[in-house]
Amino acid sequence: MNIAVDITPISGKEISGHKVRGVGMYIANLTQNLQRFDHKNKYTFFVKGDKLPTGIDIVHYPYFDPFFKTLPVIKKYKTVVTVHDLTPIVFKDHFPAGIRGAVHWSIQKILLKRVNHIITDSENSKKDILKILGIPEEKVSVVYLAADESFKVIDDKKILNDVREKYNLPENFLLYVGDVTWNKNLPRLVSVVKRLNVPMVMVGKALVSIDFDKTNEWNKDLVLVRKEIEGDKMFYPLGFLPTEELVALYNSAQALVMPSLYEGFGFPVLEAMQSGCPVVASRGGSLPEVGGDAVLYVDCFDEKNMADVLRKIFNDKKLQDELKKKGALRAKKFLWEKTIHQTIDAYGKA
Repeated sequence: MNIAVDITPISGKEISGHKVRGVGMYIANLTQNLQRFDHKNKYTFFVKGDKLPTGIDIVHYPYFDPFFKTLPVIKKYKTVVTVHDLTPIVFKDHFPAGIRGAVHWSIQKILLKRVNHIITDSENSKKDILKILGIPEEKVSVVYLAADESFKVIDDKKILNDVREKYNLPENFLLYVGDVTWNKNLPRLVSVVKRLNVPMVMVGKALVSIDFDKTNEWNKDLVLVRKEIEGDKMFYPLGFLPTEELVALYNSAQALVMPSLYEGFGFPVLEAMQSGCPVVASRGGSLPEVGGDAVLYVDCFDEKNMADVLRKIFNDKKLQDELKKKGALRAKKFLWEKTIHQTIDAYGKA
């Protein structure tokens, strides 16, 4: 097969910020590993506006945003689309689309029903897609993602110490990695950490951005969190970090904390496990599919439960070591070679 893959979000021409989020990491790893593990099919990587060569069998759009124009109106080829999740549609009261977004979604929904095959990251996301679109189950394939190979255990303590010293971090801390939207449940986490009075390092571009719309409902939690942590020496908002520094933080943290109300996959959980970092997470959305029995679970609505669990993991070295071992085994189930083979199967179904 001759397959064309749209890489617009990582081309520098994308305005939605996907390049520094999970979607960007997925596309970057997808393009690299398709060429690494598939030597039978031919691949063309393009950005919107490019003219595709003749003889294309399938076009893969590896991202989908319900409120933006991510799919072409005129379908010229067999198409595969990766829909990572439909969280903004499932919880539309917390993610208002606005007039333009609502119009785009009404069009995108029609176009999505016309594609030949859909790839999604989890069984939970597949359930949402089937319910919302009303399409046959055989038209959707679950293809679990994998973390980049850069995420690994670091034995060189100097590397870890250098990163801690660069950002003036304490020796022991909890770690949060991600965005600050409603589903991330960050205001509750901040409240719990304040109650515990333990350090928390926070990684994510939104946490330090100054040019965001404070009136946008999507940023309601961001405004609240920024206000709550401002001037509090227990919080270390670092913004977006190079991969090598993020790996060092995973290796240094007492635990990654991901108390989401809902997730389509949960990249940080996998990155942490692969880097030898204990994980505390909720059961929101797909997180149990990723974490399995290697994660310490919390009730994402119960601050007392979260506080009890975080206090325990922060102080219990034996529990940390146990979760590290379980996480290392769990992470081995998520490999890019497997992701690529399952992606190629989806191409075949298309």
